[in-house]
Order: sequence, then structure tokens, then C-alpha cells
Amino acid sequence: MNAKLTRRAFVGSAALALHAGAPPPYPLYRCSGSHRELGRQHGEQARDRIRAHIAYLQQGFKGGRDKFHRAALGFVPLFEQHCPHLVDEIRGLGEGAGIPFAEAMACNIRGEISRAPVEGCTAYAIRSRQTASGGVLVGQNSDLPGKMIEFAYVLHLKPVGKPEVMIWTFGGMIGYHGMNSAGVAHFANALGGGPAGRFALPHYPVKRLMLECRNLTEVLAVFERAPLASNGNYVMADGNGEVLDVEATTEGPQILRDEGKGYIAHTNHFLCSRYATKENYDKSSPDSFKRQERIDALLAQDAGQLDVAALQRFLSDHSNGPRSICRHPDKADGSQTVASIIAEPGRRRMHVAAGTPCNSRFVAYSMDT
Repeated sequence: MNAKLTRRAFVGSAALALHAGAPPPYPLYRCSGSHRELGRQHGEQARDRIRAHIAYLQQGFKGGRDKFHRAALGFVPLFEQHCPHLVDEIRGLGEGAGIPFAEAMACNIRGEISRAPVEGCTAYAIRSRQTASGGVLVGQNSDLPGKMIEFAYVLHLKPVGKPEVMIWTFGGMIGYHGMNSAGVAHFANALGGGPAGRFALPHYPVKRLMLECRNLTEVLAVFERAPLASNGNYVMADGNGEVLDVEATTEGPQILRDEGKGYIAHTNHFLCSRYATKENYDKSSPDSFKRQERIDALLAQDAGQLDVAALQRFLSDHSNGPRSICRHPDKADGSQTVASIIAEPGRRRMHVAAGTPCNSRFVAYSMDT
């Protein structure tokens, strides 16, 4: 296909897929009520994808089913201490999906008990003064093995007495990339190197706790009190128009700000002065540095006029391929872009393309039914 046509074809959420064979749009599941009810409704609607995800996790686990269950249940005391209400939701998830509680837990632990694939992602957050609409834009390309497309969906939760939540997620995971109705949004990247891992909370319940917050001050408090099992990066925004980046490590958070640019982007290597070292860079994805340079350049060139259509083009960019911002399957690690996401928290909607965005249409998912 003509490259010029490919770049110009993304004109809105209703754009048609460009090639035959593009994955179908991700399904949307809506749940409301108490945490137990949220879990039950989630489990009932996503049952097949949850069970397929569990089977995938078990394939990556060294040991049999009983040992897999014991490993997952070993995290329950941590969850009970730091997020007991989410344990209740996970119990409901198991009931709705017709699976043991241990397997519902395993979905929300993932890489800490199984050889889950490392994510190579490109994320961004843009202040309102740099957008054409005057609203914050935040999102990412999520790069993982293509198999993960089979387990993914968009989940809209309406918990009692808390902000609504909309996330793009995998089977049974109650916390992942997304936003809430208070305007808080976060997207994430894996990090190369940094402080050693430990037995502590996985990132997934922490991601959900972040979406129970009403501003970034509350989000930072979550990082201060929640012990993390591994390192990860977050770009985020809130309803006050604030954006920032947190390199969340097992030794505490490192905060990065936009330094007046009006936007911030992050790939898969440390940027903070404490951990931006040769030792950590040697452990980082080699393509991370080129993707960082490219997304920064793209955001700078349209600063002040950034909109959904521009971000669709940027997330479809193939510079420095094959490991470009839009990543296609390659033999080195099997990763590809499995979802491309643009969130408009002020408008209560996310635009999500399944698979590589150059090959798929962006679909708008709204909190408003």
C-alpha cells in the first residue's frame, strides 16, 4: 500500500481497517455495583478470555496446576493488607468465570508467578495547552506477543461510591491501562535494569488503586504506601490538567515532569538521574532509545495542535523499523503492537486499535452508554 495513503487514512474513530486480516475490535464489557458484583459480572462476560489467559499463564509456569495455585494464593495476604476490597472483587471474578479463586488471583499477579512477556511500549501524556481541543490526551502503544490479542478487551466499571473506570486489559485483570471519570489516566512501560525485584505487590492491583484516585496528588500517595514487586514506568494525567511521569521502583518512585514542554513521553529505559546509567541501559531494550527520540520529535512538531488524528499517525509511525513505534512481529522477540490507545479523559472516552494501528481501525469506547 502507498505509504502516503497509510499515513493519511486515520481520520477518526470510524476509519475502516486498511488491510484484510486485521484483528476485530476489542469487545467492551460493562459492570456496576459492589466490588463482589463487579467481579461476578466481569467474570461472566469475559469468561472465555479469562480461561484462555489462565491457560497461557500456566504454560509459562514451571510446575503443575497445584503449585501454580499455591504460588498465586501466596500473594493473598499482601492483597488483603493493601487492597482488601479488590480481593472481594477477585473472588467475584472467580465466581462469575467459574474458576478457582487461586486462578482469579493468578490473573492479577501474572509476571510475578509466570514467565509473562516483557512489555515494550511507547507512552505519552499531553497537557491541554498543547492540544487542538484544549483537553488532555494520554495513551500508548502496547507491545507484546501477538497471542495476547486473543485475551484482551475494554472494561468499564461503575463501582459504588468511587469514580468509574475504563481500562484496556487482559482476561481477568482488574487493573491495567486506562482512565477514570475524575480525569485520572495512566499508561505504562517496562523498564530495563534498576533495583532488584522482591516479594511484594504486583503492578496490577496498584494500577487499579491509582484509578480510585481523583488527582495526581492522591496517585503519588499510592506509590508512597504500596510496596512494588518490580520496576515499571507510568505516564499519567488528571482532571486538573496535570501530567507527569513516575519511574516506580522497588526502592520508591522517581518523579519526572514535563519541564515546560507541555507533554511527556516514555519508552523502556530509565530517564531519571538516579537510574539513567550505562549498567541499566545495557539491560534495556535496544530500540527503546530510538523510540524515545522519535515520539519526542513527533510530539514537538505538532505541539499546540495535537489531536486524536495526529496521535493515530504518530502511533502508526514506522521510522527505525522493524522495532518502531508501530511494531510489527519480528523474529528477535516475537513482540508486536497489540493495542494502540488514545484516551480523552475529559470526554470520558478512549480510542483503541486492536493490533498494529497502521493495519486496524481505531474504535471509540465511551463511559457514556
